[in-house]
Amino acid sequence: MKILITGSTGFITGYLVQNLLDRNYEVIGLDNFSKYGKINKTYDNHKNYQFVEGDVKDINLLKELIKDCDQIVASAAMIGGISYFHEKAYDLIAENERILASTFDAAIYGYQFHKLKKINVISSSMVFENTKIFPTPEGEQFKSPPPSSTYGFQKLSSEYFAKGAWEQYKLPFTIIRPFNCIGIGEKKAKGHREIKSGNINLAMSHVIPDLIQKILKGQKPLHIIGDGNEVRHFTYGGDLAEGIRMCIESKKAYNEDFNLSHDKPTKIIDLAEIIWNKIKPNEKFEKIFDQGYEYDVKMRSPNTEKASKILGFKATTSLDKALDEIIPWIREQIKVGGI
Repeated sequence: MKILITGSTGFITGYLVQNLLDRNYEVIGLDNFSKYGKINKTYDNHKNYQFVEGDVKDINLLKELIKDCDQIVASAAMIGGISYFHEKAYDLIAENERILASTFDAAIYGYQFHKLKKINVISSSMVFENTKIFPTPEGEQFKSPPPSSTYGFQKLSSEYFAKGAWEQYKLPFTIIRPFNCIGIGEKKAKGHREIKSGNINLAMSHVIPDLIQKILKGQKPLHIIGDGNEVRHFTYGGDLAEGIRMCIESKKAYNEDFNLSHDKPTKIIDLAEIIWNKIKPNEKFEKIFDQGYEYDVKMRSPNTEKASKILGFKATTSLDKALDEIIPWIREQIKVGGI
């Protein structure tokens, strides 16, 4: 099977490409390096991997690439940390809608005139931004108030793109919602603006790398954005890649949506203390709370039963194990200026 992946040098897709190649898939990766700049991947020279540098909004390029593909993973998007939702409120919705329209136009073309069987849409847990139902099941996006952030609203729009393409053109789809991906490989983005947190400047606004950086750089007391009671389900990128592959492979995934997530919740205050104790086990944990962001939701907790029942998916990498990989990687990135 041959898969086209847009935004192939991204964070989650870095794990996904490797997962698919390990299972003898042919993969075409498309990216314009707009987020991180040019980067090298360990699989760049893999015999089953073809990388194309280009813009997903180039409809002619996309149509050419899609001709020989069985499925497409629509992952390309403007995305960043929570501060990004505020700073790029218009660009996020405008640019991501342009990307979606081009991707779906090409997918419809591939389905009508070539061998494309399905589009897999990488959505987001932010479609549930205003839900009051926890753990949140699939389908709640149609019942709860729409997202307040332009990012969350645009991700909900991506799901309606899939709905519309099916209703009008019968293009099969799978909607995939990763929850709080963690892992290695996410670096400082091009054109980043540093955010001051206490005495430390940060460029990501993603909680785990931000907390690790602050502790490694000696911040004490540790500044925690928000009141610390925010709840997240941190899910290792390798587990998410496995779940996305299951969505690609399973006939039961056609025209379905899935929350892909670890089933264990973690409070941010507990996360901070876990990381502190891993880096500074002999020092007392001291913290201070700073004003949170407007769109930083208090509770993000998915129902994972559907993915387990239909796909057989279960995220198995614990937060503890993931941190043991992430902390040394970030320590090295600090040294080389990559984060």
